[in-house]
Amino acid sequence: MKASTFTAAALVALGLVAAGCSSDKTTTTTAAATTAEATTAAPATTAAESTEAPTTAATNDAIKLLDANGDGKVQFGIAAAGPKDDGAYYQALVDEATKVSKDNGFETPIVIDKIAAENAATELTNLAEQNVDVILVGASSIADPLKDLVTKYDKIFWYCNCGAGYPSNPGLAQSQDDSSEISYTAGYATGLLLKASGGTKATFLGCCDLNFEKEAYLAYEEGLKGVDPSYTMTYVPTGSRPYDFDNTAGATEAMNAAISAGANAVYPYLGGAHEAVVKIANEKKIITMTAGSSKGCARTDLKYDMQVKFDGGDYLGTIFKELLDGKFKEGDTRVFHVGVDPEPGAEICNPTADQKAAMDALYKKIAAGDFAADFGAIKGKAYAGG
Repeated sequence: MKASTFTAAALVALGLVAAGCSSDKTTTTTAAATTAEATTAAPATTAAESTEAPTTAATNDAIKLLDANGDGKVQFGIAAAGPKDDGAYYQALVDEATKVSKDNGFETPIVIDKIAAENAATELTNLAEQNVDVILVGASSIADPLKDLVTKYDKIFWYCNCGAGYPSNPGLAQSQDDSSEISYTAGYATGLLLKASGGTKATFLGCCDLNFEKEAYLAYEEGLKGVDPSYTMTYVPTGSRPYDFDNTAGATEAMNAAISAGANAVYPYLGGAHEAVVKIANEKKIITMTAGSSKGCARTDLKYDMQVKFDGGDYLGTIFKELLDGKFKEGDTRVFHVGVDPEPGAEICNPTADQKAAMDALYKKIAAGDFAADFGAIKGKAYAGG
């Protein structure tokens, strides 16, 4: 394992990283190696682009330390299950890694996106064979081959934003969070916005009723009813198994059906199909939100009423800082909690004073463990039967 080398390098290189995301183009290798560059506009960012060049001495030291293959360069590889420019969950990690590379004078990251679960072993191997020093895996849906690859390619530093429940491995660094905590805050925030608008119905658009989706929408519904028990939520699948979160046609059809059924709010818990739903919600003036990204409130091309944050880029940036402080090392798993860490949880974009006070109070209760039993019950229901 390359634990000591990477950790030492992180203390030099990653400490240079400023917070924020970039919409710069990345070098992309698709699963078939033939897909054209997408033209979807990247989301606006909340932080200004860095205008200062990295410190030369520090950058040179970082390259020397991170250069696992001795070619004089530092190369990140990124594996994404969905489109790298989805404006949501997948793009967040790509943007942050791209900014790290730009700020430190590293090579432009190699991105393999739209990886199907059945092709993950092949595509991750392909990425590992491209002289990369660090591989960032964006989702648990493509993480199964890691148990073998981290040993086969043990000089590479492997990192996965795998989510809750993925097994630990001494050769794999991980970030995780608690979906029940995050989704409850999303439902509660939606309830506050419905209360202000006079609406009562929310629709949760997902893929195909996977277990982790169940946890999310069950917790979302509980949060919604935490504001008013009369509020209702309907879950609608838009894709087919497994992991079809990018089915724009299915999501559009489901959204139009939700409108016909009188939905006042929609949570597009989607990847590549996310922005299509948001555009329709904007046209129909329906409450909507991000699914992962912490940059929604700052966007000008789309209007978000709230952002549900489980942003892989934010997690990555924080872990880099913790590497710098010696609080995190290869093989560790960093779990982000609502009310404890600033990264996860729902935020209303332009809250009233009362709405902000209500959300602040909710965060404190979650951090104190007031909902622990409820969240345990939700998890039990979601994952019962596999």
